[in-house]
Amino acid sequence: MRRPFLLRGIRPYGAGDPVDLLVRDGVIAELGTGLDGTGAEVLDGGGLVALPGLVDLHAHLREPGREDAETIATGSAAAALGGYTAVFAMANTDPVADTAVVVEHVYRRGREVGLVDVHPVGAVSSGLRGERLAELGAMAASVAAVRMFSDDGMCVHDSLLMRRALEYTRGLGGVIAQHAEDPRLTAGAQAHEGEIAARLGLAGWPAAAEESIVARDCLLARDAAAALHVCHVSTAGTVEVLRWAKERGIRVSAEVTPHHLLLTDERLAGYDPVNKVNPPLRTAADTRALRAALAEGIVDCVATDHAPHAAQDKDCEWSAARPGMLGLQTALSVVMATMVRPGLLDWRGVARVMSERPARIGGATEQGRPIAVGQPATVVLVDPDATWTVRGATLASLADNTPYEGMELPGRVVATLLRGEITTEDGKVQR
Repeated sequence: MRRPFLLRGIRPYGAGDPVDLLVRDGVIAELGTGLDGTGAEVLDGGGLVALPGLVDLHAHLREPGREDAETIATGSAAAALGGYTAVFAMANTDPVADTAVVVEHVYRRGREVGLVDVHPVGAVSSGLRGERLAELGAMAASVAAVRMFSDDGMCVHDSLLMRRALEYTRGLGGVIAQHAEDPRLTAGAQAHEGEIAARLGLAGWPAAAEESIVARDCLLARDAAAALHVCHVSTAGTVEVLRWAKERGIRVSAEVTPHHLLLTDERLAGYDPVNKVNPPLRTAADTRALRAALAEGIVDCVATDHAPHAAQDKDCEWSAARPGMLGLQTALSVVMATMVRPGLLDWRGVARVMSERPARIGGATEQGRPIAVGQPATVVLVDPDATWTVRGATLASLADNTPYEGMELPGRVVATLLRGEITTEDGKVQR
């Protein structure tokens, strides 16, 4: 039996007067004012905002194969320190997570580490080659119970293969998460196609490369009556395609990354590869459209696309650098800066886009649950008045490729609880 503990004076969803929350056997046993803490460990919440544990639909934990950049242990630590209690680990590992054997390895390693629920994402195609379907049924039937499939890093560009994948996952109760990028339009591309790329002499990456695939896939999902999820939406045009599809009842959801909410292609002026990402940083107009779409619900959720890289893959010339940015420990603060402080989302809205909706999209049934009696005590406590300065070298990830180096960001995760167990407290991993 785990010892009960009492969180004194927290504010669920940042609303109303502070209340007490009693946790017993991993479950919220009582919620109210002046609760009796006899026999329980008492923790002073001090008016901290309490949210359901955050859920990240899109992270690269690199294990197996690239443990020089990240491991499931270090990625889980970064996630828990960022307020996450579940992460979906993308399939572009080495070997690729395209069989039951590989996804079960990732799942079991996540359970061994125990800081967050690690949900393996299965590849859509064998070896991410876009030629034939991977073992979708076997991965779904495995102990990992895979429900999300993606070739992220590569687009499933063959229309027939994409249609077959959608039809197959419909029967599995799953979802296809598409990296929307027409490879014929992005061959050699290095930056968003526009004024900045032209001035810097970088080959342009057109918005249509994303928008055309999203439009095609929405039509395929309509015909297959299947669930489609669009990874890392980055353009205003994609927002309008999603709006059109949702108005017609097509089963499509979408995510936006923190960096696409905050950063623009103006960051590329110094040719610093830390700003190289796929899809590329877009214009300020795109950023505004993405923020509005997230607030409206056209874009369903925030996902980090946490992409750690070893030093040799980033500390090089722009053209040779690998695309990707760290995101797990900074995501909540960036959402505060871009959505909460401007009044586009309140704390209930943050819970919706960073916990409830991603849990539902990914089928993580134990996550994204409300802060209420009888529910798992899977909670993050946030100090909304704090600020902190990002230093890549001090983050839990093995890599340090954060685009926010030296930035002062709002909000600080004080503690993260996973089913009643404190995984992080005051910036330190607790187990």
